[in-house]
Amino acid sequence: MLSFARCLAIALLCFASAAMASWLSEHLGQSVLIENKPGGGNNIGVDYVVKSPPDGYTWLLVNPANGINTTLYKNLPFDFIRDIAPVAGLIRTPNVMEVTNSLPVKSVADFIAYCKANPNKVNMASSGSGTSVHLSGELFKSMTGCQMLHVPYKGAGPALTDLIGGQVHVLFDNLPSSAGHIRGGRIRALAVTSAEREPSMPDLPTVAETVQGYEATAWFGIGMPKGTPREVIDKVNAEVNRALSDPGMLKRLSELGGKPIKGTPEDFGNVIKAETEKWAKVVIQSGAKAE
Repeated sequence: MLSFARCLAIALLCFASAAMASWLSEHLGQSVLIENKPGGGNNIGVDYVVKSPPDGYTWLLVNPANGINTTLYKNLPFDFIRDIAPVAGLIRTPNVMEVTNSLPVKSVADFIAYCKANPNKVNMASSGSGTSVHLSGELFKSMTGCQMLHVPYKGAGPALTDLIGGQVHVLFDNLPSSAGHIRGGRIRALAVTSAEREPSMPDLPTVAETVQGYEATAWFGIGMPKGTPREVIDKVNAEVNRALSDPGMLKRLSELGGKPIKGTPEDFGNVIKAETEKWAKVVIQSGAKAE
């Protein structure tokens, strides 16, 4: 099939893509290497893949920013839905709604009540304007009526540092980034943003248990340039689904709070379309702008 493949890892969970790359290298009998193409809010990496020959040699690690950017950026040189062929889903991971320890709230209901009693006095940190972390908070605001001031940072790390230090009050961060700080008692987790509770933190409720219908997850998968031969797409899809049924792989992904997204290329395409439409509404309603 292929003698070489490059996976463009442009998501926060590069270690998840590394685990899958290792599996595919072994089971396809071909080298799958990870090449980071940072910048432009993920758009540089996508543009690189879109412009690559559709021969199966160049892959894209698809992630939430790709769907969000469709609305967030006005003059992209590509149409993500049109120009990237969905190949296979990988995992979904929840964000976690977490607060600084000094904030006098113990639950999502407490937080909503506190916000409404103190409008625009709660600072909501994010990893940057228009990121999935930011829009998870904007979705919460729109569904609860909470008035919070958005404080964008250049990355989740500085936002988390200031949350620990008490300079900001709440952050809807990726679970893998925050899990150690939560377990260490440096911040207080109120809920996960997935539809179901996270097995690694079973006592932590979901936001949806208080705010019906709320869900905001990070999702990842593989895409290739439009026009890639169907037999190449089907081969990679089959191996990814096989990997997502392997106990060892599932254990590694579960450590990230990840649940597998198995299915056909069309199934993953439906995920991309649904998420793109969902977050387009949040981007427009919130007025989020690309930095």
